[in-house]
Amino acid sequence: MTNLSRYAAMAVCTTVAGLVLTGCGSESGSSGSPETTTPPPTMPTVTQSTPVGTGLPLTVSRTGGFAGFDDHVQIGADGVATVSKRGKETIRCKLDPSLLTSLTTAAQQVDWASLAVTKPATRHPDDMIVAVTANGKTARIEDPNLKPLAAPVNQVLTEAAIPPGKLCKQL
Repeated sequence: MTNLSRYAAMAVCTTVAGLVLTGCGSESGSSGSPETTTPPPTMPTVTQSTPVGTGLPLTVSRTGGFAGFDDHVQIGADGVATVSKRGKETIRCKLDPSLLTSLTTAAQQVDWASLAVTKPATRHPDDMIVAVTANGKTARIEDPNLKPLAAPVNQVLTEAAIPPGKLCKQL
């Protein structure tokens, strides 16, 4: 709000200065030529930040909690996922096209530019953190900006992160 006030004050001052200078034209100008004036400057437009990229590739992680989760699913734009879980062998699998479509659509709805570049921290003992990382940004799934991703991420963690399965066919 402060920046908008500064822009408005600057625009008013510039407009007033322009009006004062317009009245100080030369006295010897020819009367037949039309008077030219400089239009007042326009205020900068305030726009919301635009999404950066499509959101894929992205990484979904689930860590902590009472059970001590340490699951990571890296999903490429081609639908190939690399799934790693504590104590298990890392597996590569191909996501079901319907899951990939819902994940891609949801990721495109997220305003990635508005997310802060921070690593989610535990809020209390046994806090389970479900986080999404894409376009160099990481946020907890509870972040309102990630709301479109909540359902597909849950599906990834509950059904696709346990390959082989119907939503992620092992490669």
